[in-house]
Amino acid sequence: MKLFAMSSLGNAFGTIALIFILASTTAAQQAEVNWMSLEEAVAAQQDEPRKIVMDVYTQWCGPCKMMMSRTFTNQQVIDYMNANYYSVKFDAESPNPVQFKGKTFENPGWKQNVRGRNSPHQLSRALNVNAYPTLVYLDENADVIAPISGYKTPPQLEMYLKFFVEKFDGDVVQSEWEAYRDSFQPTFQ
Repeated sequence: MKLFAMSSLGNAFGTIALIFILASTTAAQQAEVNWMSLEEAVAAQQDEPRKIVMDVYTQWCGPCKMMMSRTFTNQQVIDYMNANYYSVKFDAESPNPVQFKGKTFENPGWKQNVRGRNSPHQLSRALNVNAYPTLVYLDENADVIAPISGYKTPPQLEMYLKFFVEKFDGDVVQSEWEAYRDSFQPTFQ
């Protein structure tokens, strides 16, 4: 009888240990991109210079939603972005004013309760965003490097993320970009 009780107790501890292991694994896999506002990212650059990647999206944009659910949930993307960039999410049709580079950008044409498209924010226009989603890459001084539009899978996004961190030095010739692009071997799954 005591042997059975010890065996049951051992199984209970094993089950509890398994639950803790699964819970901690699940928690680790649920890490997210550390999204912040543009103002927060620019302020963070003062303490630790990094590039900024800014996801410019809209509420109605299907490819934007796919990037959020398929690309920005990829653990390799999350880890790389969190380690190397300040990541900004910006609704290109937001009614909220944004302070950037000493100017206030607004959305004077925004209308409440509009279904579908709304007025574009002045900041999205200032950043040369003409399609959604667009990822705007900014250097360590918050100067625009490039807006890259279109849905990106994790391996496609990896190429840009790594290029701007590892190869971009402030001036890139088209032939250098093409050589990088043509030889790039993605590792993100």
